[in-house]
Amino acid sequence: MQRSALVYLCVLCMSAVKGCELLGKFDMPSLFKKGDIMIGGIFPVFNKDVSNIATFEGEPPAVICALYDLRAFRWTQVMIFAIEEINNDPGLLPNISLGYRILNSCSSPTNTLRAALTLPSRQDEKEKAYGCSPGISAVIAEAGSSQSLAVAGILGPFQVPVVSYFSTCACLSNRAKYPTFFRTIPSDYFQAKALAVLVKHFGWEWIGAIQSDNDYGRNGILAFTEEVKKFGICIAFVGTVLRTYPQEKILKVIEMIKESSVKVILAFSPEGDFSPLMKEVVKHNITGIQWLASEAWITAPQPSTPEMYQAFGGALGFVVQKMAIPNLKQFLTDINPYRDPSVPFVKEFWEIMVGCQPVSHGMGTGAEKATKICTGNETLIDHTQDVFFNVTQLRVSYNVYKAVYAIAHALHQLVFCQPAGEKNAKPCLNLSEINPKEVTYHLQRVNFINQFGDNVFFDENGNPPASYDIINWQLKNGQVQHVTLGHFTSTKNGDYTLSIQEENIVWRTGKVPTSVCSNGCPVGTRKAQIKGKPTCCFDCIPCADGTIANLTECMPCPQEYWSSERKDVCILKNVEFLAYHEPMGIALTVVALLGASLSLLTMTIFIHYRETPVIKASNSELSCFLLFSLFLCFLCPLTFIGRPTVWTCMLRHTVFGVTFALCISCILGKTIVVVTAFKATHPSNTVAVKFGPTQQRIIVCSCTLIQIVICILWLKLSPPLPDRVFKYSNKKIVLECNTGSDVAFYVVLGYIGFLAVVCLVLAFLARKLPDNFNEAKFITFSMLIFCAVWITFIPAYVSSPGKFTVAVEIFAILSSAFGLLISIFAPKCYIILIKPEKNTRKHKANTNTFLDSSQRDRGQKSQK
Repeated sequence: MQRSALVYLCVLCMSAVKGCELLGKFDMPSLFKKGDIMIGGIFPVFNKDVSNIATFEGEPPAVICALYDLRAFRWTQVMIFAIEEINNDPGLLPNISLGYRILNSCSSPTNTLRAALTLPSRQDEKEKAYGCSPGISAVIAEAGSSQSLAVAGILGPFQVPVVSYFSTCACLSNRAKYPTFFRTIPSDYFQAKALAVLVKHFGWEWIGAIQSDNDYGRNGILAFTEEVKKFGICIAFVGTVLRTYPQEKILKVIEMIKESSVKVILAFSPEGDFSPLMKEVVKHNITGIQWLASEAWITAPQPSTPEMYQAFGGALGFVVQKMAIPNLKQFLTDINPYRDPSVPFVKEFWEIMVGCQPVSHGMGTGAEKATKICTGNETLIDHTQDVFFNVTQLRVSYNVYKAVYAIAHALHQLVFCQPAGEKNAKPCLNLSEINPKEVTYHLQRVNFINQFGDNVFFDENGNPPASYDIINWQLKNGQVQHVTLGHFTSTKNGDYTLSIQEENIVWRTGKVPTSVCSNGCPVGTRKAQIKGKPTCCFDCIPCADGTIANLTECMPCPQEYWSSERKDVCILKNVEFLAYHEPMGIALTVVALLGASLSLLTMTIFIHYRETPVIKASNSELSCFLLFSLFLCFLCPLTFIGRPTVWTCMLRHTVFGVTFALCISCILGKTIVVVTAFKATHPSNTVAVKFGPTQQRIIVCSCTLIQIVICILWLKLSPPLPDRVFKYSNKKIVLECNTGSDVAFYVVLGYIGFLAVVCLVLAFLARKLPDNFNEAKFITFSMLIFCAVWITFIPAYVSSPGKFTVAVEIFAILSSAFGLLISIFAPKCYIILIKPEKNTRKHKANTNTFLDSSQRDRGQKSQK
């Protein structure tokens, strides 16, 4: 309903162009000059709208505005200056004069809408004196995004181009809604991206935001929020301000700032909306905050005071590039209220600059009454040092200047059908045929380089190239200076370049502030999100063993790696195996070599004393076989020590099985000889004949051969192989030999056990034979030791971890081998070496229960 009414009013506006009259017109003073082509302008010369309530009993009262803005007035003068400069340029719109009509918006969307409706109509007697003026071909408006939305919305359907010099809301880039909107200042999208990049550059992760309660503030913070989310930055709070807000709402924002832990706050607001909050921040002595500013207030003169510097000193923000416009200062110093007393806005300017009220000054303008009356002899010469006349660092004014020239170039292309440059160009179009739609068409295609070397053009959304200067508030000589310390440029493909002189930045806190919700997690911990809080707020949880911290998670290390003590890096696990150089390996090696040496020494003794009765009685051949097998058994553990390889793994179990089978086979042969020897004491007994030396060798070889066949099958079907075992410890890799087939391994052990049990039974049966050289008791004792060792070995082997498994197996081998060596051969060596008097035939003759092999041979011959 409201939009329909606005469109209807617009239709009236456009229809009034020909008749130069609009019924129900608004009383809005304007800066006016007639030209062949007219350009409209809307500027917030006053910052505040003093609202009056309409009673509908009469005509609405005139608009009353307050808070005169010198900077906005300078923008109006820059527009006039640029138009005058173009009118004097023979290469741009030659023989065609540009006119203007400039209105005040009071920085209010409502008054901006009134101004947009007023532009086509004739207002006062002075304008009537010029006759019927041509229609407005383009409009330069406005400073605020909300005001520009009103202008673009009301003029867009009629294809009237609107060029803004200070409206940055990204929403205005919507070509579907605002097809005729252009601007010479980059969109807030680019500013928001620049601010986000700046925040990321300094590592700020936890920031607050202040927005004005209008399209500019809301869309700006929205765009900024979307950008910082890409960098993992969190917004702690968003406070809303507006110049018309009551004190209570402003104080709520103050409390929000006090209660928050943020140290960096972005204020995306025009200076007029942000000013009430700035005063309260100073009043409440809120310091220690690093303020980030949008371009709308970072260079504004009103807040740039030493008083505000107490809280806002060191503020950082982005502004459009600055430029110095030649001859503008002379034009500004030529402003005089006495030249044409009816010109609006000039008398208020004079009161502020000169300090006195012109004689003809009237009331009702909203400006404060001057303290004295001017004499008429005052000039601006003595006031040229004022910031108003500083034309070396123009930013928004330069945008106004570019807007005027962009429109002029579009008009030149339209009227002369060629780009500007030729002095004697001839029009190809009658001025009365100029249509705003055609101006919009050519404005979209404007592309020229101005006198300052800047390329002026608009993209498909009506935006200029994005380029910003980084501004820092610094206090010099008691005055706030806006010092340029860097630059930001965005390219078409989305990339950007940020250069900043960090060493020259003045920080209010004295150093680069730190702003985080939670301090970074120490090494070895991960971030854990706190429920109900932004992602920047987190707890730190230590990582478990075997994992390393990776910001938000603990990543497990690969199988061969383990986490360091700090849980920050994966390190290779220690490799463990029973090595020769470690104490356990050295001890076992020494014991094994000692056993092997004792076996050889015993064998040497037996060979040397082979003709003595003790040696002959113990069957010297089997004894030597047994000592040789024990020698091999003692050497067998050497294959268990050292890094496992394919060959050592195959040898250690098979050699162990074969040597012990040989050893037990020899003992079995000796046991059978002892048992049969007792039965051979009677000449008529032929048992001894059946178990002579040949049969003894057959028993030893056949029993050993069975074990060899088992080992060959084991190696053929599923051989032992080196393996890396991770189950024993998380911090180390155990290198061991995988048996390949547990069944084969236990068959080998079982066969040895079977031989041992047979020997034990036979020896036990012959333990009480009456013979001084009877071995049955010693064999029985040795077999008991052997069986006890290997019975206890099995549970110890299964339960021992890592290299201790190998140590247990070696211990079992050595223990059983020493048991056999000592039990069987120690008594004989004792008699041979210590008690030689017992090693005689006389001592042997005391019993007739035992015959050596030579005697049995002779017995066999006599029977024949």
